Amino acid sequence: MRGVRWRRTASQIGRSITVWAVSTATMLALAALLPDFQLQSPDGDSATRIAVTAACGAGAFGILSAVVWPLLVRLLLLVPALVLGLVVFFLNGSLLLLALRINPSGRPEAAPETAVIVAAVMSAVASATGAALAVRDDEAYRRRLHRLATRSRRAHPPCPSAPGLVCVQLDGVGHDVLVEAVRKGLMPTVGRWLSGDDGIQPTAGSVPSADDGMQSTGNTIRSAHDGMMSTTGGTLPADDCIQPADGTLHPPAHRIQPTHRLTPWRTDWSSQTGASQLGILHGTTFDVPAFRWYEKDRGEVMVCNRPTSAAELQRRAILHTGDGGLLTVDGASRGNLFSGGAGEQALVLSIATRRRGRGNRSRAGYFAYFSDPANAVRTALSFTAEVAREIGQSTRARLRKQRPRVSRGGLYPLVRAFATVVERDVVVAAVVGDMLAGRTSVYADLVAYDEVAHHSGPHSRDAEKVLQRLDRSLALLERVAEHAPRPYRIVVLSDHGQSPGETFRSRYGLTLGDLVRAGCGLPVPRRAERTRSGAEARAAVRAALRRPVEEQDERHRTARRSEPVVLASGNLGLISFPDVPHRMTKEEIDARHPALLTTLANHPGIGFLLVRSEEHDGVVLGAHGAEIPLAQLDDEPGPLARFGPGAPDAVRRTHSFPHTADIMVNSAYDPADGEVLAFEEQIGSHGGLGGAQSRAFLLFPRELSAPFADGAEPAGAEHVHRVLRRWLRELDGPQVPLTTDAEEERAA
Repeated sequence: MRGVRWRRTASQIGRSITVWAVSTATMLALAALLPDFQLQSPDGDSATRIAVTAACGAGAFGILSAVVWPLLVRLLLLVPALVLGLVVFFLNGSLLLLALRINPSGRPEAAPETAVIVAAVMSAVASATGAALAVRDDEAYRRRLHRLATRSRRAHPPCPSAPGLVCVQLDGVGHDVLVEAVRKGLMPTVGRWLSGDDGIQPTAGSVPSADDGMQSTGNTIRSAHDGMMSTTGGTLPADDCIQPADGTLHPPAHRIQPTHRLTPWRTDWSSQTGASQLGILHGTTFDVPAFRWYEKDRGEVMVCNRPTSAAELQRRAILHTGDGGLLTVDGASRGNLFSGGAGEQALVLSIATRRRGRGNRSRAGYFAYFSDPANAVRTALSFTAEVAREIGQSTRARLRKQRPRVSRGGLYPLVRAFATVVERDVVVAAVVGDMLAGRTSVYADLVAYDEVAHHSGPHSRDAEKVLQRLDRSLALLERVAEHAPRPYRIVVLSDHGQSPGETFRSRYGLTLGDLVRAGCGLPVPRRAERTRSGAEARAAVRAALRRPVEEQDERHRTARRSEPVVLASGNLGLISFPDVPHRMTKEEIDARHPALLTTLANHPGIGFLLVRSEEHDGVVLGAHGAEIPLAQLDDEPGPLARFGPGAPDAVRRTHSFPHTADIMVNSAYDPADGEVLAFEEQIGSHGGLGGAQSRAFLLFPRELSAPFADGAEPAGAEHVHRVLRRWLRELDGPQVPLTTDAEEERAA
């Protein structure tokens, strides 16, 4: 035992010396290449003196990175997350300047901008060298992963014999998209899990075998991200995750037994993350009619990804269910809109507005990840590369005049890079820490695909590249589970899909808001007046009012408060009249704006409307005068027929919500090509009914029971919540309502 300890210590010392030597050589090479980086005095120094200066500088930079960097990262928690990756470069360069200044062996100099480059290169080289030296040292690898645990488990460690549950949400990845990605060989890890299941087979020769698909040298976990192992402080080729070293694909020597099952599940009418994740984590989607909606009683627009709105929705859910959430017992919530009652939270939106303290660690995940300077530099470099990649892809799409296409300028390249690089790296690292800490339940959201698919399309090459990277993240978690102190069952699911199609505005030349204003007789922009839809709407107003529209326009200029609030959530539109305190009926709307409902229902870009009715409680309106009471939708679906068998129940449920808009508008849907018309500037959209957006997936280990006894397709996020609770009980991790949390929310 003592001999093993001495060998381990000697190995660590040897690796440190080697990394120091490589860093010294790197500094010497950079000094020779960069004119603004000098390691010698103006009078000149001997080669020995220059080498000693470089060695001292490299050593000082390494020590400062190890000691000072974690303290700087705590201060970085005050920096907006979107610019965090850029700030990393400048701070790392500042550490190098400090190392050069305290160097006792000479007077090295570097321009500030050059110091940033030198520091980035040295951190990357040191990281790669350390990883290469430790590639066969499992203990070194374990130590690196343990440094990423967000908290050490000092009290009440879980029983290792009871498996934990890790749920990874691939935001916006629909069931059909996942199946197609497996068939194309884009997701070899998922393909290996599903081999032989449900007839899902990869294209011949396109997906590596289980042995080829995730190789390990010794017991070392290979890379899961873009060319790097972001959770180890080391750099390894990402290709090792998806193909053998020789680059060829060999068929497996034996049939791979599938480990997971795949089932689709159907979302509510509001097919978006806010509703679905609230239902999955807190067990209810009640009174969440869309991604954004207007609440008359509060005079406020609710937006699911706004911190104040997310906090309010979570509070309402806890009051509605009397339960703290899915993760109340030894759980962790990572990168989600809501906490799920977890005691460990990082990058959780619903707690982002609270004062920083024990109950608010929404940004603690940044510290856990960026406390390693190698991680910080690597992610910053990947962030920059992703920005450049997006600019190149959008430019290529514009030059090729691809259709449909939306604007991808402004801040979008930064937003995309944050979602696909920073958020992914930080969340995956936090989940790795949770698994190594032995936490009972973990729920994490990876939003990369959803963000890219909105602007590039759900079936685009850009989106497929993101799916490949997400698969590598799943491969990493699978391998980390082998090193965890307890067994883990990994569940992968999505909150919704996405439906392709051009925008409502690009097809008809006006927005939904323009059409509503025209139908109300309100002034509209000149571009909308010139469109056919705008002209038809104004003609309908003239016929209904029997007076010039201009006269109606003047009357409304003096009563701005009576103008409708028009909001869009994908291909779902919501129209509210804020000066009327209650939800208006069809009869009231017709009396106030005689042409509005007819204009909307007969427009070719609109599928159906939902309005309250004094006679029938609620009715669905369609083209050519179609008017179906909600109670008769099962027998006579009318305009809902093309939206699938679950549409009537979804519409009836939304009608029962207290904050449903005066007019709910769902865009047209073409079943032949699965396309919808988004009311937002998105060519891959979700939020309403129609196509793949309503068909999410649930991928679960075969050890767990089927989601539904008779094999039926689960319907609604609340059903998924009940399934996950049952699985936690099966794994000997029962979740019980936290009465104290519910009482605290009521008191608040």
